Amino acid sequence: MAQLIHCIYASTAAAIFKESDIPALLTQARAGNAPRSVTGMLLYIDGGFFQVLEGESAVVDDLYHHIQRDTRHSRITLIIREPIAARDFSEWTMGFQTLDPLEAGELIGENDFFSSASCVSQMDGGRAKKLLAAFRAGRWRSQRTETLRAMGS
Repeated sequence: MAQLIHCIYASTAAAIFKESDIPALLTQARAGNAPRSVTGMLLYIDGGFFQVLEGESAVVDDLYHHIQRDTRHSRITLIIREPIAARDFSEWTMGFQTLDPLEAGELIGENDFFSSASCVSQMDGGRAKKLLAAFRAGRWRSQRTETLRAMGS
């Protein structure tokens, strides 16, 4: 049996990417993740992406390398890549939420951390795990998140 891992990374949206492109990005990601048994979540914070990918190590590594070549991303930063005993986001091929920078800062205890779009590329493991815990606990399971989940998972 292949090893299950999660890969957590952050990136800054390239200039060519607009927030209105998110639905198409999610549709593409969900369609590609489902047959590969990849699960996870994506946060969009003021021009930055924070993403968790879960699955078999070779599959997740291949997907991460593909993302590194994706022109919609810049300043891609690997935060954590480690084995996991179980998936945190098993019900989602790609959960999603747009997050206000102020709310994100309050969550991790640093109100000015998210003051620029490049902040997510400077995120460390501790901050990443705080965001993950909040998402996993359902903090942002708004009507919009549930609708996107239903459409694409």
